[in-house]
Amino acid sequence: MTDGSGTDHRAEPTQANNPSVAAASICIFCGSRSGSASIFSDAAQDLGRQCAEDGWTVVYGGGNIGLMQAVADAALGVDGKVIGVIPKELLAREAGKREVTELIVTETMFERKSRMIAMSDAFVVLPGGYGTLDELLEVITLKQLGYHAKPIIIINLDGFWSPCIELFSMMFDTGFARPSFDQLLIVVDTVESAMSELRLGLVEAEG
Repeated sequence: MTDGSGTDHRAEPTQANNPSVAAASICIFCGSRSGSASIFSDAAQDLGRQCAEDGWTVVYGGGNIGLMQAVADAALGVDGKVIGVIPKELLAREAGKREVTELIVTETMFERKSRMIAMSDAFVVLPGGYGTLDELLEVITLKQLGYHAKPIIIINLDGFWSPCIELFSMMFDTGFARPSFDQLLIVVDTVESAMSELRLGLVEAEG
């Protein structure tokens, strides 16, 4: 796993020189709760806003609660394009956000994940609960098996994901993950570092 906190000094691409980067869709996995500290909602707002300001479409879980709401509201607040994807059984329970650019209602959770993964060019993971962890593991597994080569970035706010990252390392150390496993993820500590990695990663993916 790569620490994207500042050791890479490559010049970041600009939208003018990379129109495909400007048109990218970024999937943000995050909690339907706000968490116990303001750092989480602050980061969600910052990420949603910055993605929209870069001209990227924000793809998220479609809810109008928790960090999901923070991401969507921030992106919409700067006239960004936001696509929500939510199963019909959660539409009422999570108060699906109907003010987004497009709200896709799926039959199942499995379809929700498939749609989000298929329409996105990169994945950014904020803190969240079981559902967020499930989404993270899904995109890691698919990347390991070669079903996609899209950037996966974990924002390890206040060490939230550190126990999970340690488990991933143990899988590698004990022979249950391929030696290339550490190349599947980028782990950063801040939204700013995640944005830098996104810009670089999307250009490399276009390759």
